[in-house]
Amino acid sequence: MARPTIAERFDIDDLFTRYAAAIDRGDVGEIVACFVPDGWLDSPIVGRYEGPDGIRAFAEMNARAVHERGVRMRHVISNLRIDIEGDRGRATCYLLDIVTRDGVSELLSPGEYDCELIRTAEGWRFASRIVRMDRQFPMP
Repeated sequence: MARPTIAERFDIDDLFTRYAAAIDRGDVGEIVACFVPDGWLDSPIVGRYEGPDGIRAFAEMNARAVHERGVRMRHVISNLRIDIEGDRGRATCYLLDIVTRDGVSELLSPGEYDCELIRTAEGWRFASRIVRMDRQFPMP
């Protein structure tokens, strides 16, 4: 695999940022749109979700925490590393999960995202997203 062009890097960085912001807003449609139709995600905290119905179920669970229980989340990503080969790529980044409940903020855990990417007609999308956390914690 090779390093991405500047345009590819910006597009992939935008995908990661759109996903993190959608998670924090509880935006179900945007979360689903970040994945290819047969995409999946796997997290030690919430489990594995596959395909559009699975990703939607994950996104709706997250949205309930934001919209119904008043949880504020911040998914802070950094140290994005990207390799590209044609229309496929792999990207990893560090992750900090911060949650605020009842006016109290806490770092849930540092971790990382490990993602397979596919370039589609609509732009780069996640084919897979593996979440690795440095420690276990209950879902907010």
